[in-house]
Amino acid sequence: MSYSINITDAPDPAIRTAIVEPLVAYNTGQTGIADFKPLAVVLSDASDQVIGGLSGRTAYGWLFVELLFVPESLRGQGVGSDLMHRAETEAVARGCHAAWLDTFQFQSRGFYERLGYTCFGELTDYPPGFSRYFMKKVLTPPV
Repeated sequence: MSYSINITDAPDPAIRTAIVEPLVAYNTGQTGIADFKPLAVVLSDASDQVIGGLSGRTAYGWLFVELLFVPESLRGQGVGSDLMHRAETEAVARGCHAAWLDTFQFQSRGFYERLGYTCFGELTDYPPGFSRYFMKKVLTPPV
């Protein structure tokens, strides 16, 4: 088989799909599990414009929180906690037993710790002078 290798800083979404689909198929073949499902908890303003929220996915019994953003004007009012709680509740409904995420030193480690997350890994000097923290939490179904 002949092939070429190219580098781009502006990949078409179809490129990601062409990489992800066979990888997911391989993983499913190895694990017998095909439960990958996207998850979004959307924060909108009064005119229904998206102003923040949570984006992630559930798979293999875990919730992965990829992105969480709350506008500065809404911080400290429980909005972020509400978004996380809703995502965790949905994850439990989907059969998840735990959640994980990552955050930078200059972002929200303390926020996540207050929600019950613990740090299980640290990548130092990413970006230079800061750390990136990897955090997890056991999810418990409501009683």
